[in-house]
Amino acid sequence: MIEFQHVFKSYGRGRNILADINFRIEPGEFVFVSGPSGAGKSTLLKLIGGLEPPSRGTVHVNGHRIDKMPARARPYLRRAVGVILQDTHLLYDRNAINNVLLPLAVAGLETRLAGTRARAAMEKVGLSGKEDLNPVEMSGGEQQRLAIARAIVNRPAILIADEPTANLDQESARRIMEVFRDFNRVGVTTLIASHDGALMAAYASRTLRIDAGRFTDIPGVKS
Repeated sequence: MIEFQHVFKSYGRGRNILADINFRIEPGEFVFVSGPSGAGKSTLLKLIGGLEPPSRGTVHVNGHRIDKMPARARPYLRRAVGVILQDTHLLYDRNAINNVLLPLAVAGLETRLAGTRARAAMEKVGLSGKEDLNPVEMSGGEQQRLAIARAIVNRPAILIADEPTANLDQESARRIMEVFRDFNRVGVTTLIASHDGALMAAYASRTLRIDAGRFTDIPGVKS
């Protein structure tokens, strides 16, 4: 499902953000990515999502070799990979439900079915009744949940999230983690970058810890 072989990532002539990374994630795994700020967690997720290429090495995701994939093919990969970044990249020229509808419109889903799925996704993240709000009218936590709804509405095979609970209160964070767990239980491969030790203790079955560009693969069992 996801495999890194001798992957390096640097920007310009700067130091390697990631250095000789090797791991494999099987379909249906639930994996946390941990490490201090600046360690490379976000960069790792962007490589998996096809948002950036590696500097060296090979990256396989969902049967595709990302480092050799032409730019025109990457939108098709992103239909299979739901990406939630710290910068939500919401569109402020349309309301909340139309933000969630966007991936379905790109996929060409029939309008009525798309609307049903978009409302269901918003309900799942606790945003029922806020469909007509513009993102600027929503709190930071609500905007984060809206971005999660947009990522899950297309029912991706892989779901990756960068600090998805950072702007949420404890109850909202627990609710969102249960959303991720629900998707994982039906076979969605899930990767979450987080520094929240309590969340990892409660949900992680495996953790990739990144520090100074390198990582330790830590097995674990959900408590």
